[in-house]
Amino acid sequence: MNDMMLPLKGVTVIAVEQYGAGPFGSMLLGDLGADVIKIENPAEGGDVGRKVGPYYFSEGDSYFHQSFNRNKRSLTLNLKHEEGRQIFEGLVKNADAVMNNLRGDLPEKLGLDYSSLSNVNPRIVCAHLSAYGREGSRKNWPGYDYLMQAEAGYLSVTGEPDGPPSRFGVSIVDMMTGLMTAFALVSGVVGARAQGKGMDMDVNLFDTALHNLSYLATWYLNNGHIQGREPRGAHPSLTPSQMFTTKDGWVFVMCNKEKFWPTLADKLGHPEWATDPRFADFSARLKHREQVTEMIDAALSQKTTAEWMKLLGGSVPISPVNDIGQALESDFVTEGRRTESFPRKDSSTLSMLSPPVRVNGSQGLMNAAPDLGADTADLLEGLGWGLEDQERLRKEGVI
Repeated sequence: MNDMMLPLKGVTVIAVEQYGAGPFGSMLLGDLGADVIKIENPAEGGDVGRKVGPYYFSEGDSYFHQSFNRNKRSLTLNLKHEEGRQIFEGLVKNADAVMNNLRGDLPEKLGLDYSSLSNVNPRIVCAHLSAYGREGSRKNWPGYDYLMQAEAGYLSVTGEPDGPPSRFGVSIVDMMTGLMTAFALVSGVVGARAQGKGMDMDVNLFDTALHNLSYLATWYLNNGHIQGREPRGAHPSLTPSQMFTTKDGWVFVMCNKEKFWPTLADKLGHPEWATDPRFADFSARLKHREQVTEMIDAALSQKTTAEWMKLLGGSVPISPVNDIGQALESDFVTEGRRTESFPRKDSSTLSMLSPPVRVNGSQGLMNAAPDLGADTADLLEGLGWGLEDQERLRKEGVI
């Protein structure tokens, strides 16, 4: 679509980032038109995500990296060098926000916080994404998604009751924290434009993971209830809301409103279930959940998943239980152009998921991630650093 129509057009974000959570959040900003300038350390070969395998387009250009860094510009810069700092502050003068996902004790040491940058740009918003926060006993701890899932209790409610604790199959905490940071950053920019003064905005992996416990936390804090694993991924109180077997696989059925139960019963050929007092409401069905599971399994096992999707889809909340390939190749994904070909500067393309937010019905920007330092020369030229200066800076390891 026309990038002039994108809501973050004109917003500049300097992203000192690596790996997954931070790059995911800044990528969402880039999708919506923000000019995201990704700072990469030349001494380390750039973002460590460039080296995360097992699949690569070329050396330093992994599929993993591409998945988190579309719609950005790349600047190689050593922030610890005096002239590197000078370049960085030159960018900050005209930027709206500086975002980082470093260990909690590092933003202050590297001068990425508001107290360090307010003299350069009093309206700058400094968004910090760390593992455990920039304050407290763990501010210098490294931390990653799976650790947060473990400590925040996710593993204890994932998997079958008679099996071991299990983690989510995707890095859900990383991506939720990246999204939370993008939300915090945009909120800070709105505030800075209204009030004329920037601020620090802090988000961390652990707090986000803990916050996502939501009603499970409320149940414990007010009633002492410790939720455990439920069979077949079932909802702890709403029934039926779980996986069931079909003739050739599995489906997930969620009758999360009472009105869906009689509809399901009728379409499965058992309208009598709807009036049976044993299954009259959520509470009754929960008491007889094992029997409800056996009944629905027996009915659904008469047809294939595809047949049940055709019969029940749109009437009863239902989804097939797909593998990754089936998920990406479904007709619904194709119909909605939920995967696209992203152009690269060498005129090739790569297939990736489309941006999830649509603006006036259209998808946002869709440019592949930049090569390491692809925009260094243009950005430095814009700050007044000539070709001779740039060559010297490269020799000295500044860029």
